Amino acid sequence: MISVHRSEDRYRGGDEAAGIVTRHALSFGHFYDPDNLRFGPVLAFNEERLAPGAGFEEHPHSHTEIVTWVVEGELTHRDSAGHSTVVRAGDVAHLSAASGVRHVERNDGTAPLTFLQMWLAPLESGGEPSYTVVPGIADSTPYALPGAGAMLHARRLDTGERTAVPDAARAYVHVVRGRIALDDEELVPGDAARITGAEGLEAVAVAGPVELLVWELTG
Repeated sequence: MISVHRSEDRYRGGDEAAGIVTRHALSFGHFYDPDNLRFGPVLAFNEERLAPGAGFEEHPHSHTEIVTWVVEGELTHRDSAGHSTVVRAGDVAHLSAASGVRHVERNDGTAPLTFLQMWLAPLESGGEPSYTVVPGIADSTPYALPGAGAMLHARRLDTGERTAVPDAARAYVHVVRGRIALDDEELVPGDAARITGAEGLEAVAVAGPVELLVWELTG
């Protein structure tokens, strides 16, 4: 089964006066939809836009695996475990909040920042928080989150190229840029497909360059 969710249907949040614009794909914060709480372990899939100088001041997380993908600009991250870094386009950043951590996320640059942030539920709670950045992750190198039963694939395609969607219990496909055809549907930037029990499915680049994020989910 394939369920397509369009970019324009995302719930708009954030604080525009503070330079923060957020688009939520699933229930989040004050936005509550009982039919759209999560997809397997995926609890949130937010598009964040921060103006220069804007950001989220120190705030807590626990028992959540948080993965960040920068679309454009640079994201400054600092946390209470002593990590401080700048995440750039093409990097995968992973904060395992575990038993608890506090962090800051800001646009300290001079250009607008757009990033995607995905929250996944861990299979087991507790543990020590950790933070990992994989710079410029390659198209052929998935990023595994065994603690959530998930694997992230970044796919980059030129017009006419295709890529297989993993045969898995669930898959979540998000279009970062370009246009793709998936089964009988065409998806544009910001669109997503939530797929359950599909086999032999391919995404085809209709207009490239295309960048896709594909979550392979075991549950």
